[in-house]
Amino acid sequence: MTPHNLSVALRGLGDLQFKQLASFNKGAVGVFRTSAGASRWERHPDDDEFLHVLDGEVEITVITPEGWKTASVAAGAVFIVPRGLWHRHTIREHLVELFVTPGETEHSTAIDPTAGA
Repeated sequence: MTPHNLSVALRGLGDLQFKQLASFNKGAVGVFRTSAGASRWERHPDDDEFLHVLDGEVEITVITPEGWKTASVAAGAVFIVPRGLWHRHTIREHLVELFVTPGETEHSTAIDPTAGA
């Protein structure tokens, strides 16, 4: 039951650093900052994930049953990743993001984490 100031949480946060603000169900609420590049694949088997782009822009690729879908998410916009779907970020220049991940997270470094599934 503590308020969190995002400006303070981001102060001093370096490239590709995450800061957890609070526990949230079986997961976390936090912020992160990063520069250009692609993240590894991740999915949350039991919960949707809430992403809010605070600064920068990101392309979020989600592997859906209908195929790979990519959305461009700019500063000020939010994006909901549906539960159980593999997704990753591709950052062009920089990104500051608030995330709410209510449950467990699985990761993959495969080119296609659904191959052979």
